[in-house]
Amino acid sequence: MNSITMKLINICVVRNVRVAVCVFLRAVPKSRNVSYFYPEPCVGFSKLSERRMCTYKRDVCFYITTPIFYVNAAPHIGHLYSAVTADYLHRYKRMRGCKSKFSTGTDEHGLKIQQAADVAGKEPRIFCTEVSDTFKYLFQRCNISYTDYIRTTEDRHRRAVEHFWTVLQNNGFIYKGCYEGWYSTQDESFLTPSQVGDSTDRTGRDIKISLESGHKVEWMKEDNYMFRLSAFRSPLQQWLKDNPKAVQPERFHQAVLQWLQDDLPDLSVSRQRSRLQWGIPVPGDPDHTVYVWLDALVNYLTVAGYPEGHSEWWGSAHHVVGKDILKFHAIYWPAFLLAAGLPLPQTVYVHSHWTVGGQKMSKSLGNVVDPVERSERFTVDGIRYFLLRQGVPDSDCDYYDDKVVKLLNSELADSLGGLLNRCTAPSLNHAQVYPHFCNKCFPREPAGGDTDTRATREDYKMLEDVSRLPGVVEQHFESLQAYKALEAIAGCVRQTNGFIQRHAPWKVDLRDPQNQRWLDTILHVSLECLRLYGALLQPVVPATADKLLSRLGVGPDERGWETLHFLNRYHGKNCPFEGRKLGPDTGVLFSRLDRPDANQSKPKKTKKDKSVKQQ
Repeated sequence: MNSITMKLINICVVRNVRVAVCVFLRAVPKSRNVSYFYPEPCVGFSKLSERRMCTYKRDVCFYITTPIFYVNAAPHIGHLYSAVTADYLHRYKRMRGCKSKFSTGTDEHGLKIQQAADVAGKEPRIFCTEVSDTFKYLFQRCNISYTDYIRTTEDRHRRAVEHFWTVLQNNGFIYKGCYEGWYSTQDESFLTPSQVGDSTDRTGRDIKISLESGHKVEWMKEDNYMFRLSAFRSPLQQWLKDNPKAVQPERFHQAVLQWLQDDLPDLSVSRQRSRLQWGIPVPGDPDHTVYVWLDALVNYLTVAGYPEGHSEWWGSAHHVVGKDILKFHAIYWPAFLLAAGLPLPQTVYVHSHWTVGGQKMSKSLGNVVDPVERSERFTVDGIRYFLLRQGVPDSDCDYYDDKVVKLLNSELADSLGGLLNRCTAPSLNHAQVYPHFCNKCFPREPAGGDTDTRATREDYKMLEDVSRLPGVVEQHFESLQAYKALEAIAGCVRQTNGFIQRHAPWKVDLRDPQNQRWLDTILHVSLECLRLYGALLQPVVPATADKLLSRLGVGPDERGWETLHFLNRYHGKNCPFEGRKLGPDTGVLFSRLDRPDANQSKPKKTKKDKSVKQQ
């Protein structure tokens, strides 16, 4: 390609992204081995600038996905973290009144699965079903409210992949060629020379490894099908620049832009059938198998109803992914979609990893954290709360059991549970009702010399913080920062406990009618705080939140986002809960946990890698 053509491409990209690939296709010399598609007048990309690359808006429909998990091994705590992250977003959106679809499942094709099944002495489909069932059991046990569970061995998925491949091929973005380079079977990934380094295996023999994952790579040369990834570097750059929230958090958005500073080589999208039988055959060429990542990524379309009836959901797609598969979701997948003329995902939410003692979990190190066992030990809501409270998407987080116990005892058992116990205890709340609020005891603007006014400056500060809480939680939930939302809730719970402690209602002399009004006001304010906390915690700890709200007598239809009006009586409005009977006492909200043994305590700290390795 000459310099004039390159300048034309750059000019077209700056003026209108939809022209870039068309210019590229016309500029490349024809080959008798390649079938080209020239869109006239670039119809496939004409809608791109208008619909695909616009700032995304909140839609009535919301479609959230986890990665589909590879079935070469049983699930670990990192898989559950991905699922819980998507689950809280799904529940939150439903709480906001959205029509939400939530997809998860398993990725079951590829050489790694073929080899794992051989080692296990099982037919691949049986092997995949057994492992897939362990993921399904984990998610069902941990209250993951998915609406769709997809397996890449399903017929509906095979049909979607075949159609998607045919569209890419007909549009001129897939051609027959020869791939020669490094390949990691463990990662199912092709690598450039800059992504490969030197190392030694256990026997001391020199080997090449992926600098990103550390897995062994091998030199591969074979005839297969190639995807014109090189045509999409500028369109992808433009998409990311036009949509600064397309990849979140920001550091991962910048990482993708940094990757796109380098040229994108065309991508091999098939393997010879003689080397890989376990996968979907290339349409029209049974001697080749579709590349496992192209196969896997199409699952998101399969669930949306592709190739027919997918438009309702696909325009509102959001992906939750781990940082190790960022390139596949923020470069390869958008390029595939552009080539097929389909909308791009609205957001790719990226999270970092869970480590143990600063090291990545692996079977060889024996440090894999079993999420099923931990959910049994710490309860389902306990492990959900811990992962979302401690998981920071920007950086890796270290897991150890003692940290779980300390956090859950402090925030769920003592602080939140203790507050509920105090406010609903028969010794304070004799009638077991949602008490009445007295505006004279707690006026919006305290009048000087009013003996009924007992609220302090700290009390007004608490009301201000709690009233702002839904907006704070909304902001953090929307940006995949659940830990900040939970931190804000925990802070307000502490303030409410301070409010109770400060006024010591158990010391109030109830022989004075004014004191009774003040006691009722203390309890009313505290229960209103608890009602708000319970509602906001529903996406994170649904069972615990339900127990709390039920104890307060809050009905199922009074728990949506639109009901988060805090302390109406303080503002002179009607409170539907005032005077209502409390729900039945079903026991402790969250039981305190026993500390683990000494040998399960906090491991020795090691320096964590908080950088995104550039490729």
